[in-house]
Amino acid sequence: MALTTEQINSVKGRGFLRNRGTDCFSGRMPAPGTVFTAENMRDIALLAEAYGNGNLIPTSHQCIEVPGIAFDDIPKAEQFAREHGLIFGGTGPKVRPITACKGTTCVFGCYDTQALAKKIHEVFYEGWNTVKLPHKFKIGVGGCPNSCIKPSLNDFGVEGRRVAGQKEAAYQIYVGGTWGKNTRIGTPLSRLVSEEEILPILEKTILWFRENAYAKERLGVAVDRLGMDKLEQALFSDEILSRKDAILAAELKERV
Repeated sequence: MALTTEQINSVKGRGFLRNRGTDCFSGRMPAPGTVFTAENMRDIALLAEAYGNGNLIPTSHQCIEVPGIAFDDIPKAEQFAREHGLIFGGTGPKVRPITACKGTTCVFGCYDTQALAKKIHEVFYEGWNTVKLPHKFKIGVGGCPNSCIKPSLNDFGVEGRRVAGQKEAAYQIYVGGTWGKNTRIGTPLSRLVSEEEILPILEKTILWFRENAYAKERLGVAVDRLGMDKLEQALFSDEILSRKDAILAAELKERV
């Protein structure tokens, strides 16, 4: 059948992207903490055989895509996923699925990257899933300065560091990174932070982004336009949290 633009757009925000030249879709499936269990993979394989073309495609953002799902089968695929503890998603102008390196098991890892990624997934990917942002917001969690997951090329990047004389890891935060057509290396915050500071700083970053960026503008562009000093003022104080409800309720800024 010939699909309308309205039909195509109606499922895009739910994680289904049209396969070029066809009326079928790839369903994108993120994993909490970037880790799929063996049972998850068996269930995704069954889903692919029942509703897709039998293939599974790992994405650069550590999701699994199931291609070849007919438009009319999308509700059935979603129901199958829910019954097996899986989700479709990871598209649209909001917090995207979290990426993390294997610092949890890597000899170079300074901390448990997958545990932090799972916490961020639960609090921000799931908890803020209905919050519309000016643009996509990508988060990368790296275990050490080897930068395998490229934290500095995400809107918000976490990179573990070992500090002499200190038992616990410290963390370098990068903000405003992008890659692709317009590459921007994320700006490092002016000081390292503790693990306890990461989630509050991430929340303030998202709030600042929503309040200050224009619609369809990435965080890095807003930072360059308004200045890193203004962002850091918000991140290293709690003033913006006092306006959280108002920021989330406000309309996004349109470019004039």
